[in-house]
Amino acid sequence: MRLTNLDLDALRSFVTGLDAGSYARAADRLGRSTSAVSAQLKKLEEQVGAPLLQRAGRGLGLTGAGEALLPYARRLLGLNDEAIAALRREPLQGWVRLGIQEDFGQSVLPQVLGQFAQAHPQVRIEGRIARNAELLDKVAGGQLDLALTWDEGNAAAARIAVVPLCWLGAADGGPQWHRNSGEPLPLIALEAPCLMRTLACEALDRHGIPWRLAFVSPSLGGLWAATAAGLGFALRTPIGLPATLRALSPGAHGLPPLPSLGLALHRAPQQNSAPAAHLAGIIEQALQTALPGGWLVPGRAHTMDFAGA
Repeated sequence: MRLTNLDLDALRSFVTGLDAGSYARAADRLGRSTSAVSAQLKKLEEQVGAPLLQRAGRGLGLTGAGEALLPYARRLLGLNDEAIAALRREPLQGWVRLGIQEDFGQSVLPQVLGQFAQAHPQVRIEGRIARNAELLDKVAGGQLDLALTWDEGNAAAARIAVVPLCWLGAADGGPQWHRNSGEPLPLIALEAPCLMRTLACEALDRHGIPWRLAFVSPSLGGLWAATAAGLGFALRTPIGLPATLRALSPGAHGLPPLPSLGLALHRAPQQNSAPAAHLAGIIEQALQTALPGGWLVPGRAHTMDFAGA
């Protein structure tokens, strides 16, 4: 079978249109006419042998083929841009200090650090996995250049996604608690201060559900282990869950509904170094690939204005 080489210009138009929210805005960013961008999208659909876009209400959304293609498109463009940068620019030097939530330690951090180290071998990275409060303090104090944290409403941060919160239980069905049991809910949480521990307690109090701290852990690994053992319920996001846990459906066991939580990338005040900027771009690209499209903030979501498409 003859292999097809995907057109990188067409892939760039496809991705830029999704990120910009419309293909009219994508044409402006790319310095092309809207008709030229439309022709590239048609060419790309011919290459993959399937439509990539479909009507979604008053806008355009991705088809199944479009959803499948998008992460590959981002990776191909990222590798292309890294190769060009490596050949045309002076190599980046210096150092960058990154802080990241423990939730992303296994799912995103290895990819991000490996990609950055390959592209910029002369840049030294200092990494720290820590809790939200510590990361925010250190980036505000200039002890970290970048920090990926749960967003507590800081308008200065670049919000990347809005992630649903969920109650967690053991994959085998435990614990055997229900709101009508007359017993306080056994809660598993991280040591205070913890944003998600606070959100769990507030949700339970707001709905008049008595609770008790059944297990307190200093680390996410301990929280996973206690929840998997059936000692109680935990509150977290679906990101990075081990196979021993399951996200409970809304209303299960009489548990209260939960809000969503923003995910943001913070930069230290006055931070404008090239290494930090490049690392920030790789982090954002990795999250756009790893997270479901419906979680991404407007401008990165997979739905566009039809009139501007």
